[in-house]
Amino acid sequence: MTPNIDPAPATARDGHTTLLVATRKGAWLYHADAARRSWRVDGPHFLGHIVNHLVLDPRDGRTLVAAAKTGHLGPTIFRSTDFGRSWQEATRPPAFSPAADGSAGRAVDHTFWLTPGHTDEPGVWYAGTSPQGLFRSADGGASWAPFSCLNDDPDFRRWMGSVQDGTPDGPKLHSILIDPRDAGHLYIAMSGGGVHESVDGGHSFRRLLDGLDVVEGFDRSDPTFHDPHCVRLAPSNPDRLYQQNHCGIYRLDRPSDVWQAIGRNMPAEVGAVGFPMVVHPRDADTAWVFPMDGTLVWPRTSPDGRPAVYRTRDGGASWQRQDAGLPASQAWWTVKRQAMSADRGAPPCVYFGTTSGELWMGRDEGTQWECIARHLPEIYAVEAVTPA
Repeated sequence: MTPNIDPAPATARDGHTTLLVATRKGAWLYHADAARRSWRVDGPHFLGHIVNHLVLDPRDGRTLVAAAKTGHLGPTIFRSTDFGRSWQEATRPPAFSPAADGSAGRAVDHTFWLTPGHTDEPGVWYAGTSPQGLFRSADGGASWAPFSCLNDDPDFRRWMGSVQDGTPDGPKLHSILIDPRDAGHLYIAMSGGGVHESVDGGHSFRRLLDGLDVVEGFDRSDPTFHDPHCVRLAPSNPDRLYQQNHCGIYRLDRPSDVWQAIGRNMPAEVGAVGFPMVVHPRDADTAWVFPMDGTLVWPRTSPDGRPAVYRTRDGGASWQRQDAGLPASQAWWTVKRQAMSADRGAPPCVYFGTTSGELWMGRDEGTQWECIARHLPEIYAVEAVTPA
């Protein structure tokens, strides 16, 4: 069954799910009714421009921040304090500091990842860019400045590689995670460059690479060769992290520093390669991934053209295929690393957007799938939020 879509502009409704959908050619907001059976669409916003990430500030429930790459302004940030009715461009978007020798140095190609700060730090936001850089805003996203040591640290710069390395649209800093118990405890991931942790508010970082595989023939002790695709913190247990990696699926239970390779428990014919990772809002043992074809060609499609989500309910010891309602064959799309999310319903619904512009909802933790929207531009990110 396809949910009803009302094209009339909509505003946020307290306690109802809204999907923030960022695409290659704009952004859309889909507002649900209480049962999540009817959706009202608001958009497009920024039509024709790349929007890599659109995020709600959970601290006020109305501020939206969008990472955009526009044809006339280049890479920039927009913010709305009225849930998308109006937008203002950042007065100072993320930009690298000039090189020490006075040359231009690195330039931000696009902002890729946005994360609101800790609940004790209202107005603070973090941004990850391509090429890899970490930036911070203290005024709700209106202005941004380079943050921490890693943008210009010689070791980090070496681990980042060149701008020609990494994913097809450039290497990235992503998965900026903040421990809800401690504003100074941060995690970041770099593709390439590995996963790193700070316990002093970003003044220093240390590697978290033990247990992670790299492509055969490369040195796993060198962060340069590590390619984390997506790292998630379990909302109900901040001592547990999950990771979808270029080389598998992993789980980390602190205080251990050693990742456990839980992707080895995926069906061999499907494999453990993919980009997104989602964790249940209230159960740290439940998580979802969306596998893609991981053969040597790396076509970035669903395996055999048969898309499916895989769910674990035991921390990765086993995985179950969830494909009810999804195409049974000849569906060659996949899902990008930010384009999968879960709401906080009881039970939660799971959502993903595809590279072919379809928006899907999985009821009852992904047991039954329904298509919410078709024919959107290529979907880059999906965030399921509940406005205050």
